[in-house]
Amino acid sequence: MAAAHAGIPFESVVVTTSAEPDNLVSANPLGKIPTLLTDDGKPVFDSRAIMQYLNRVSGNKLFPRNAEKRTDAERFEAIADGLADVLLAHVYERRMRPEEKVHQPWLDLQWRKAERALDLLNEAPPRLAGKLHGGHLAVAATLGYLGLRFEGKWERGRPKLKRWMKRFEELHPELSKLLPDA
Repeated sequence: MAAAHAGIPFESVVVTTSAEPDNLVSANPLGKIPTLLTDDGKPVFDSRAIMQYLNRVSGNKLFPRNAEKRTDAERFEAIADGLADVLLAHVYERRMRPEEKVHQPWLDLQWRKAERALDLLNEAPPRLAGKLHGGHLAVAATLGYLGLRFEGKWERGRPKLKRWMKRFEELHPELSKLLPDA
């Protein structure tokens, strides 16, 4: 989404991380997504590092130049990325273990972290009036992932955040089509 918003051409390649495909692990020894290959073949990995790289090459199209506004955008990016981390921990606990070995206290802990982050975003989601920034994109991408893996669970009790996502999709259909889907 960030590359599309910044007007940077890109090719998206879908991989199954658990299969450790050569094209992924040769670029990122951690075997994690997202991983970006620059035009000269250099890898950039981790969402925040990729976002900063795209911001630099786009001439600051992803983050405000004003220090206070940039800090706000980075704060939204950080809470969205942290939320994605705890959601992945939750998903992998179920996906990688036999049912009888799933550690429910771990799942409960991760979900409590997710709920706190979602509640914070519900209280004060990033404003959609004005220029779109990396914080908006990170929040939208994470909510898109939540819709894919936890549909119907994250929205309860969070009407502002649910409306925010609907409004983001209405205002930015070209970006919304890049959100995760089955």
